[in-house]
Amino acid sequence: MSDPAAPIDRALIAPALLDLDLEALAAEYGTPLFVYDEDELRSRCREYTAHFGDDNVAYASKAFLCRAMTRLVHEEGLHLDVATGGELHVGLQAAFPADRMILHGNNKSEDELVAALDAGVGRIVADSFDELDRLERLAAERGVVPRVLVRVTPGVEAHTHVFIETGTEESKFGFTVTEGVALAAAARVAESPVLSLAGLHSHIGSQIYVLESYRRAVEIVVGLAVEITAATGQAVEELNLGGGLGVRYLLDDPERDVAEYAKVLRGALDDACAAARITTKPRLMVEPGRSIVAQGAITLYRVGTVKEIPGGPTYVAVDGGMSDNPRPVLYGAGYEAYLPARIDEPRPLVASIAGKHCEQGDLVVADAHLPAGVAVGDLLAVPVTGAYGYSMASNYNQVPRPAVLFVREGRERVVIRRETLDDLLRLDEP
Repeated sequence: MSDPAAPIDRALIAPALLDLDLEALAAEYGTPLFVYDEDELRSRCREYTAHFGDDNVAYASKAFLCRAMTRLVHEEGLHLDVATGGELHVGLQAAFPADRMILHGNNKSEDELVAALDAGVGRIVADSFDELDRLERLAAERGVVPRVLVRVTPGVEAHTHVFIETGTEESKFGFTVTEGVALAAAARVAESPVLSLAGLHSHIGSQIYVLESYRRAVEIVVGLAVEITAATGQAVEELNLGGGLGVRYLLDDPERDVAEYAKVLRGALDDACAAARITTKPRLMVEPGRSIVAQGAITLYRVGTVKEIPGGPTYVAVDGGMSDNPRPVLYGAGYEAYLPARIDEPRPLVASIAGKHCEQGDLVVADAHLPAGVAVGDLLAVPVTGAYGYSMASNYNQVPRPAVLFVREGRERVVIRRETLDDLLRLDEP
């Protein structure tokens, strides 16, 4: 077990971010501030394509999306996974090819399906029989035949937080394998004159360290594919296993790399197909999000108050909080923290880094280790905040959302500007 009072492990911080004058960036662009290492993002994309193939990786845009990120993903040769009409709109506005998009969502509206069909989205992931009703009607009206992935919940325990576990029988997503539900859904798509069965989709959860969970999911889904072929005469040509690879947020978190992940998934598919005597294996696709962007960013805050309670906790309050990173409040997500000006110093002080919002639970890091003598005005950094920070950000307490910078070769550029107070009124009818 690592020494929590030791200096921050630099391996948690994207390389280019270690060489920046973070104080200067904070002074120019304000805090809170998201700062991404663009080369780190590109490296992660390339790592995935190297292990899964150039055309078998879709970036899960819910982790972090803006036009600059969309263009980066396209330049690196990935597909784009979108889960709402809003994410689809951002992708299209960034000129991402619609035929390389995959539309998700457990309750897609008719407007969202219309937008996807009219744009020519490459695959629509069907999540319910109600959605299949809508999709068939809309496709027939437009004279198009969309390619459909049937989302399957295989009943697999992913050993992650219940809020981000999506492959169990109780999940709100997809068709369960038991009682023949998923088989019936796939057969309906296969036999529909206006839908084309592209394959199966199975996403068991997020922030997964126990890779063997994927093996069991693959066994179940391949078994389903055999049943679909027997019932319809159609081979299942594509198996999309979603994403979910865990990343290292804390010093004691395990490290899971893409090579290991790919080896487990490919091995599981090989074994399952051999056991089922499938000679032509389905195409294997994945949809990473967190593991591409999480470690690529840090969030900068400015310390505003330090409150020491005799016999109790110490609070170090910063100028952000649950409006720029709700993960700690939502499901107890943990982070490390450090002072950039004192990055190599020991961190003996145990303190709660508190946000500025009117909630006692608004803690950025519940039990942070910091150098002694933290003071008002210090710049504080939280690493590994590239995923589900800005994308979940809100205006709670009417706090403007932060700016986002991309940094490459020592040069920064604003990819999302800081909201102003006037922006808070842009939808407000006088």
